[in-house]
Amino acid sequence: MTTLPTVLVTGASSGIGATYAERFARRGHDLVLVARDKTRLETLAARLREASGVTVDVLPADLTQPADIGAVETRLRDDARIGVLINNAGMAQSGGFVQQTGESIERLITLNTTALTRLAAAVAPRFVQSGTGAIVNIGSVVGLAPEFGMTVYGATKAFVLFLSQGMHLELSPKGVYVQAVLPAGTRTEIWDRAGIDVNTLSDLMDVEELVDAALVGFDRRELVTIPPLHVAARWDTLDGARQGLLSDIRQAHAAERYLAQD
Repeated sequence: MTTLPTVLVTGASSGIGATYAERFARRGHDLVLVARDKTRLETLAARLREASGVTVDVLPADLTQPADIGAVETRLRDDARIGVLINNAGMAQSGGFVQQTGESIERLITLNTTALTRLAAAVAPRFVQSGTGAIVNIGSVVGLAPEFGMTVYGATKAFVLFLSQGMHLELSPKGVYVQAVLPAGTRTEIWDRAGIDVNTLSDLMDVEELVDAALVGFDRRELVTIPPLHVAARWDTLDGARQGLLSDIRQAHAAERYLAQD
């Protein structure tokens, strides 16, 4: 009987991360749960052990801190049982661009991009060597839409999509699956932490519905999974237009419209 890979989930104490943990536990996977709040992690771990009979390790870490990122990197490199990384930890932006402080920008970018990238980079060589493994990066539809007004947050999520697409091109030929999941507004604690009353927001998706949809994409081995996108062809059109644009870039000469007029 094949042993199922252990799943490491970041941001696992609540919301999307906790739901991923619960769903993978139901499937029989052992877990490593990563988040700042040790008490909440321990409570979740105990519940999952009881409900599913799986082994659940708790690894408290604040992924805005280099030493804590390093500890999780070490676990990903050294624990050969871990075959799935759910890169979910993240934070939202409170206020517009001019309201951001240097410190808040640093924390947001560190958690949403640096930590996510470092953890993926820590585990990818081992996955490549074994010819198997999966990395799931949680992005956002905000990364497609500067119009939503969450400028720094949206930029970090655009980074996550680009990173996932690039990782896919490099890693999929070596047997490693990469999935970018792009939620829209989801009913989680991320809003409260950003100082936004969740009850003032309409049409939020329940977290269970989001994760279950993302897991359908995971099982189908989709590269980009956008649960709230109801017309799938829209994404295909966007990506096709992007590739068409690339075919029209010729780097040896400036386009005619930029040439000085005599």
